[in-house]
Amino acid sequence: MMGWYGSGMGFAGWFFMGLFWLVLLGVIIWAVVRLLPSRQHPTGGTSVTETPEEILDRRFARGEIDAETYRAQREVLAESRGRRQDRA
Repeated sequence: MMGWYGSGMGFAGWFFMGLFWLVLLGVIIWAVVRLLPSRQHPTGGTSVTETPEEILDRRFARGEIDAETYRAQREVLAESRGRRQDRA
């Protein structure tokens, strides 16, 4: 029964087995890097919170709100900040 498996995998078998493991390792590394939070786009508990003014500025810059709404909401925010500072 010697030689039951023939002459082995041969060059093509070894090549594709090595290629398979390289691709698998690459996919694992890509998944780990993709799933870990980056410093450029913080998520979860480590995120830097935007102030209401920054959110309002961003919405105005994107065109989500018009100039009149932007000014009115800015005034409301300024008034609420003034009231909070008076209490402290």
